[in-house]
Amino acid sequence: MAASERSSALTLLARVGFSELADADAHLSELESVLGLDRDALLAHTSVAADPDAALDSLTLIARRDAQAVRTLAASEKGWRALWALLGASYGFGEFYLRHPEELPDLTTAGTRLPSATELLDALTSAVGAEDGFAESGAEASWVALRVRYRRMLARIAAYDLLSDEPVDEIPDVAATLADAAGAALEASLCVARTRIARDPAGGGLFPREQVAGTRLAVIGMGKTGARELNYVSDVDVIFVGGGDPALIDEVGESRVVDIATRLAVQTMRGISEVEVEPPLWEVDANLRPEGRQGALVRTLESHLAYYDRWAKSWEFQALLKARPLAGDLELGQEYVAAVQPKVWTSAARENFVDSVQRMRERVTEHIPPDEVQYQIKLGPGGIRDIEFTVQLLQLVHGLSDDTIRQRGTLDALTALVAAGYIGRAEAQTFARDYRVLRLLEHRTQLRRLSRTHLMPSDPGELRALARATRLVGSGPAVWELWESVKREVRDIHVRLFYRPLLSAVAGMSAEERSLSPEQAHDRLAAIGFSDPAGALRHIAALTSGLSRKASIQRHLMPVLIRWFADGADPDYGLLAFRRLSERLGDSPWFLRMLRDSSAAAESLTRVLSSSRYIGELMEWIPESAAWLDDDDLLRPRGGVALQEEARAIQTRHETTEDAMRAVRALRRRELLRTAMGAIVGGMTVEELGETLTTITEVTIQATLRAVRREIVPPEDRDLDFSVIAMGRFGGRELGFGSDADVMYVYRANGIEPQRAHDLALKLVAGIRKHSEDHRVPLDLDVDLRPEGRNGPLARSLDAYAEYYRRWSLSWEAQALLRARGVAGSVKLIGAFMKLADDVRFPAKVDPQGVREIKRIKARVENERLPQNADPRRHLKLGPGALSDVEWLVQLLQLEHGHRVEQLRTTSTQAALAAARDADLVPSAAAQRLGEAWRLASRLRSANTLASGHTSDILPPDRMKLDAIGRLLDYPPRSATQVEEDWFAATRRARRVFEKLFYG
Repeated sequence: MAASERSSALTLLARVGFSELADADAHLSELESVLGLDRDALLAHTSVAADPDAALDSLTLIARRDAQAVRTLAASEKGWRALWALLGASYGFGEFYLRHPEELPDLTTAGTRLPSATELLDALTSAVGAEDGFAESGAEASWVALRVRYRRMLARIAAYDLLSDEPVDEIPDVAATLADAAGAALEASLCVARTRIARDPAGGGLFPREQVAGTRLAVIGMGKTGARELNYVSDVDVIFVGGGDPALIDEVGESRVVDIATRLAVQTMRGISEVEVEPPLWEVDANLRPEGRQGALVRTLESHLAYYDRWAKSWEFQALLKARPLAGDLELGQEYVAAVQPKVWTSAARENFVDSVQRMRERVTEHIPPDEVQYQIKLGPGGIRDIEFTVQLLQLVHGLSDDTIRQRGTLDALTALVAAGYIGRAEAQTFARDYRVLRLLEHRTQLRRLSRTHLMPSDPGELRALARATRLVGSGPAVWELWESVKREVRDIHVRLFYRPLLSAVAGMSAEERSLSPEQAHDRLAAIGFSDPAGALRHIAALTSGLSRKASIQRHLMPVLIRWFADGADPDYGLLAFRRLSERLGDSPWFLRMLRDSSAAAESLTRVLSSSRYIGELMEWIPESAAWLDDDDLLRPRGGVALQEEARAIQTRHETTEDAMRAVRALRRRELLRTAMGAIVGGMTVEELGETLTTITEVTIQATLRAVRREIVPPEDRDLDFSVIAMGRFGGRELGFGSDADVMYVYRANGIEPQRAHDLALKLVAGIRKHSEDHRVPLDLDVDLRPEGRNGPLARSLDAYAEYYRRWSLSWEAQALLRARGVAGSVKLIGAFMKLADDVRFPAKVDPQGVREIKRIKARVENERLPQNADPRRHLKLGPGALSDVEWLVQLLQLEHGHRVEQLRTTSTQAALAAARDADLVPSAAAQRLGEAWRLASRLRSANTLASGHTSDILPPDRMKLDAIGRLLDYPPRSATQVEEDWFAATRRARRVFEKLFYG
């Protein structure tokens, strides 16, 4: 061939869609020689091939294997066109025809129509020689024949699909035909199974033929198979129901009949899925049966119903929504479906309905690898599962009282929901179109290699082939853009379908929108997680009713806000708190603008309100704090210097102590709220949270002391030194939300008459306690760690402390001083007190009797201080392996070794634990377990306070409260059990370490 001719030939190949031009030219030359066909005839139908290069590669290989079969098919224009379509869309079909070129002639009639259910059943059962429910002998050969025949029929379906002018419109019919093919394959495989387990004249088989014939086995299609929405390659979900003729049961007993039915089910599944010469068709999945994988593979109808009546969870009834007799004894299958359907449609009334449905939705997304999320057609955001979940939830919510929407198929259900008025026609039409597009993309990706996949390709060549195969757009980049736009639209329609109609029941909406009745809106709110739907409807009405600008904006936003609230731990409280906040802010332009223009801020607002009563109650009094959510800088904790400067400025502006302290309390509330919001939205470590809360408390106490001193101490007594010493977690800079602030008070007379100095110190103490009281966010200044505990004076002079510690100090008092740290008052006095404390808490020689006393007191605390009837394992402070265990062990090590190991001289539990590890006083693994338990206990205590608004050291047994706590600790929704298990596991490990190192 001349160079110019070759160039012209290659140009033609490029024009008709080939990419690998040299290879294509070589293959075509080979085919011209082998088949005796000219190039024009060979290329007559390349336009129908999604990937002409792949089609030509497969065609060449097949021709090398059986040129005559290819030559014969080429004589049929329909057959030749169908072959190019199949090979261009599917490497899998290329491999099939390479294995079985004798199947090519069947394509002469392919592509014009879809085979009927009867044709599919006849074709597959005849492939195994089925007669009277039994197949010809030779199960392995029959299985191979079944699989080859199935793929012949699959090729007919795919050819019709690929050659249709609008394949997206053919999705419902194609999916239904694929489900019919699956049912026919199971029926044929069941015939083979009967033959395989029945005794033949030679003595093979397990059971007499008449017993096998008398055994009834119904195969129930579930999921997409049951709904006649099956993919090309998908797991086929089934449930097996067994039974037998009454005479057979009387003769051999029910258990024998179930045993035969079980053998039949096992062999039926093997015929489809087991590895043979011809590859498996798909996986037969029976895990939706009662008790899942642990349950019996086959049960009688009565056994199924007994399980559903007594033990089944709500999600199991949702799974039964699409159940349909598929193969085997169809009469028994219909009895099964008729018996379970009423249970499906009453499941929405069950108490745990919402949790179970949401758990089903989340279960399939939890295990998506992060690098696959953006490619997931089925499970990712805006994917097929979002549509199916929305439709099914609407069906289950409203199907309880409306049998017209009880449809198996997604598209049929959408049509019924429109007719019944639960969704608008325009939204449903767009949703249905998006569903077809997503299913078409899924079908084409599975056809590519005849394998189960739900991932969009990333390779440009694969995207180009996908675009040609779907006929939706003209290029690879365009098909990706289409997919992205569909995903966005699906998410938006999900909101419009499920949430916006709620407003029509309570507020004025446009005439075009269909209204839900109050009862329907009530049911829908209950379905998405609101415990008090009636109350939620009242709040929605209050927020959206009227003609004001605020009502108009909130009507527009409310569907999205409801969805965000529903995703939270406490939707009811979140919506109530939002209403209160909205009412406090009125028509504030910045608030309405933030809601309208900043979706991130609006979503964060719903998150903090539905996560934390602590925040909701504070925001009601500090409504302007909502603006912080629109600026990350405003959510960051403010430093101690900035807070000190503000507190001093406040005090200079107010003449009276009462006015000044009212402003200081407002400062504290504001900063606590800022910290809480930042912890939820931005995340904080335990150490960062402890540091921030400690700083806020220090600034508050310092400001209070300044104000009180100015009021109480006259000028002539100004030489009196007075200081506040932080103790416990306050001293360790380890405060959490709701923590007490342990303190001691010390003074030095400096020439003032001792009794007067003492009286002034007590007045200062009383003033600090009085003016620091805050009924909204209590600040409990706990003085129980002072010498002599509750029996000792509230304040002592420095000399009195020195005398007491020298003469009377007990071991626990030295232990308490380990976290002593000056926080307010005279700097010189604080320095002197710390020097005194160091001599007591880091002695050169430790008294063995004192160590024994500490251990005795610890044992007594465990036995006596736990609240009555409290489960010790749930106590975050005093329980085994909890805070107390870790802190007492660390403090014992500080007492024993602090004089020698300088790094142990710290008030921080975590820093001291690290120092003990570095000094080889605690093994590294043990230190890690102790640290993990301490951090988890600290996080749980704060989360408990944030969620409930109340302080408690008990891990609540209530599952909803536990779930709310888990959400704040970044667990996924409905993780109550996991939170509990993680806590028990961490404390078990820490307790073992504690007992070995503390008591050992």
